[in-house]
Amino acid sequence: MNRILITGTAGFIGYHLMQRVISTGAFVVGLDVINAYYDTAIKYDRLEQMGFAKEDIAPGKFVQSRKHAHAGFVQMDLMDAEGISRLCREYKFDTVINLAAQAGVRYSLTHPHVYADSNITGFLNILEACRHNTVEHLVFASSSSVYGLNEEIPFSTLHNVDHPMSLYAASKKANELMAHSYAHLYGLPCTGLRFFSAYGPWGRPDMALFIFTKNILEGTPIDVYNHGIMKRDFTYIDDLVEGVYRVAERPAAPDPEWGGSAPRPDTSSAPWRIYNIGNNDPVELMDFIIALEEKLGRKAIMNMLPMQPGDVPGSWADSGDLVRNFGYKPSTSVKEGISRFVDWYTAYYKI
Repeated sequence: MNRILITGTAGFIGYHLMQRVISTGAFVVGLDVINAYYDTAIKYDRLEQMGFAKEDIAPGKFVQSRKHAHAGFVQMDLMDAEGISRLCREYKFDTVINLAAQAGVRYSLTHPHVYADSNITGFLNILEACRHNTVEHLVFASSSSVYGLNEEIPFSTLHNVDHPMSLYAASKKANELMAHSYAHLYGLPCTGLRFFSAYGPWGRPDMALFIFTKNILEGTPIDVYNHGIMKRDFTYIDDLVEGVYRVAERPAAPDPEWGGSAPRPDTSSAPWRIYNIGNNDPVELMDFIIALEEKLGRKAIMNMLPMQPGDVPGSWADSGDLVRNFGYKPSTSVKEGISRFVDWYTAYYKI
């Protein structure tokens, strides 16, 4: 990868991936709309870490990093089809990594049109820009939420994912299908990555670990859904980003063994591939909370609640394909990952 566009770089995963790519010396441009889905202060602080000062940033303006000569940033909405295409045309990216999307299962219950705009139309604009500007590989974020009503675990890319439980999940499944159509019609290599419960420093304030830490330190209750009877395949951010980077280095290729009479759902005769990126080690939610309590030295006040609409009781990634194809295997334990997050949180908020 020589010239890379990463969308969503003011976000949690995008920020960490941008830092990873910057460290390689490759020319990289970050893109983000910097919306107010959660506090924009942490978004600007992430960008500041990469050398993009808030006072330099303006819609549509290319900003040169003050720290890295080979890194730039543009504030832009994925809905700006011409802007996205112009950016790809001007900088001739060989790789595009699309992490920009409207996140959150619960938010999709009350703001459905935002997901149609960002995750459907916005992704279409990315596909069109890649198609018309000879991008060699499009990597895009999908989600473990696509497994929906599937109860067979661990979740495998060979499983059926036709029964989403939220519009967010449906939009991510739609991205996979849209990418396949472009891979088939135009030969655009596309790789979709189903992320499993990413966590770590600089995380999103609307995510469980962030909320739990804040509330425990403040002595206020934390909401524990399904009365704590839940499992999540928590994946530490550095592990997840390393998986994304390795996949991005190798464009998807047609599967020579694929056949339409017995089609595999994760490969194709087109240059298209789907992978899970998860820790492959699900953790009970109550054990997760106990590990956080131990690190903080305080007990949580728990407000036990029923399952939320659109949520699932458990997630567990079968990441065997990544291990076999890329030598990727997460190595950070939940206890270690929580410890690193808390250290960052207390330093960031000066607690």
